[in-house]
Amino acid sequence: MLPRDHRRGETNGKTRGWTAKDIRELKSLAKKAPARQIAGKLGRTEGAVRQKAMALGTSLDTKKRRRRK
Repeated sequence: MLPRDHRRGETNGKTRGWTAKDIRELKSLAKKAPARQIAGKLGRTEGAVRQKAMALGTSLDTKKRRRRK
């Protein structure tokens, strides 16, 4: 069970919301750079970047796929 303050949506003061600028940058870097690099540029953890991308419906897949012949 979560501590009482987390159940009400309160945080410990260490979390930081996503600004419109952060989201724009995440979307522009999504197909070009791995999540780890995006996290470094945004000053966030890789997990936070992956979670936000998933919530936005943005793919972080940077692998190029080959077509079968």
